[in-house]
Amino acid sequence: MGFLRRNPMKNQVMKSMLLVVAVALILKVGESREAVKAKPKKAPKRFESFEYSAMSCRAHSASLTEFGGVGDGKTSNTKAFQTAISKLSQYATDGGAQLFVPAGKWLTGSFSLTSHFTLYLHKDAVLLASQDLNEWPVLKALPSYGRGRDAAAGRYSSLVFGTNLTDVVITGENGTIDGQGEFWWQQFHKKKLKYTRPYLIEIMFSSDIQISNLTLLNSPSWNVHPVYSSNIIVQGITIIAPISSPNTDGINPDSCTNTKIEDCYIVSGDDCVAVKSGWDEYGISFGMPTKQLVIRRLTCISPYSATIALGSEMSGGIQDVRAEDIVAINTESAIRIKTAVGRGAYVKDIYVRRMTLHTMKWVFLMTGSYGSHADGNYDKNAFPQITGINYRDVVAENVTIAARLEGITDHPFTGICMSNVTIGLAQKAKKQPWTCTDIQGITSGVTPTPCGLLPDQESDKPAGCDFPTDDLPIDLVEIKKCTYRSNV
Repeated sequence: MGFLRRNPMKNQVMKSMLLVVAVALILKVGESREAVKAKPKKAPKRFESFEYSAMSCRAHSASLTEFGGVGDGKTSNTKAFQTAISKLSQYATDGGAQLFVPAGKWLTGSFSLTSHFTLYLHKDAVLLASQDLNEWPVLKALPSYGRGRDAAAGRYSSLVFGTNLTDVVITGENGTIDGQGEFWWQQFHKKKLKYTRPYLIEIMFSSDIQISNLTLLNSPSWNVHPVYSSNIIVQGITIIAPISSPNTDGINPDSCTNTKIEDCYIVSGDDCVAVKSGWDEYGISFGMPTKQLVIRRLTCISPYSATIALGSEMSGGIQDVRAEDIVAINTESAIRIKTAVGRGAYVKDIYVRRMTLHTMKWVFLMTGSYGSHADGNYDKNAFPQITGINYRDVVAENVTIAARLEGITDHPFTGICMSNVTIGLAQKAKKQPWTCTDIQGITSGVTPTPCGLLPDQESDKPAGCDFPTDDLPIDLVEIKKCTYRSNV
């Protein structure tokens, strides 16, 4: 400091230098601040979000990719599905969870769902059923059947499976489940199966189930099989399988109560809808009927089977089935009741109206000698009771045979009613359009003229055959708007 005082000129120079340094520092700090301000911010997180309709909404969400899922059509995702569902099951008592399957081809074997859970498939998501038998657990035969359908031993678990569940939704934006059934059909035809083929979706001993807005392709066997369950909605399902594929039934409610099937389109190698409740002595012993079933706005193509079949496995009973607004094209029969001595139980209180049919072998088909028993131990005195069968408001074109109605000797099918039915016969139709044995009933306004066992009773039934006016409980279930929201 003394030196500065003794040298005024140098003092001034030093002051100027210090000022320059200070200004430079200030400018540098300013530039740094501006650089911080100008530094690009991280892009905000984007979210995948959509709405869908369901019986129940969920508080928690996850994507299959979060659990190692790879949608390349080659990598097995069985473990990814199992891990995801196991992890999400912790939320069952905390608002439930939903698992999102994104666009991609997701190869997988069988996996089991959990309660208070939604499985949602993106519109471009495809679940591909594995052809590795190690990815298909073997289950015991259903207790109401006593054995498997394809083999006496057990059965492979369905692709999407669940048992003893409550509140389950399987839905999507018309995403696809492809059973790759050709592998299984060949094994079936070659009689190489040790166990019964898997179904695409089976839910058993469960309640409050929704299966909706999906496309199901090439199932190894049955497509949708709710069994021993209640409060079920199957809606907006498209099912497609080759018309020659074996046993590819569309939707088979089996020993179920309070079920609704609506707005479904089915092309199948077997019955489009088959209503069941157990087989011979096993079904009689189990004793669980299918009842309170409504089927609406069904479109069916099945050249070798029925639009709606009741039976043949009906040994727990079938009661209160309501079908309306049904379309069938190039299908063997519209409504078929099939049973046999040994089945026991009943098919009663069946109501069908507003059917539009084109190119059918039969319109109405009933048989009491279907055969096909679980084993040789069925009760030869277990006669099924078929009564209270109501068909009305039916228009059919290009039909080969109007009806074949064959009851059981000394145990006729009774209470058959047909009204306002117009059947246009094909050019090569059979000369005898009606075949009737061991039945009793009445008709009103039916063309061509029915057989003598179904006399015209128009004055007794001026309003046509019965159809209930009350709602089933399943029609009163509230459908909610739900949201999925997740990081992309």
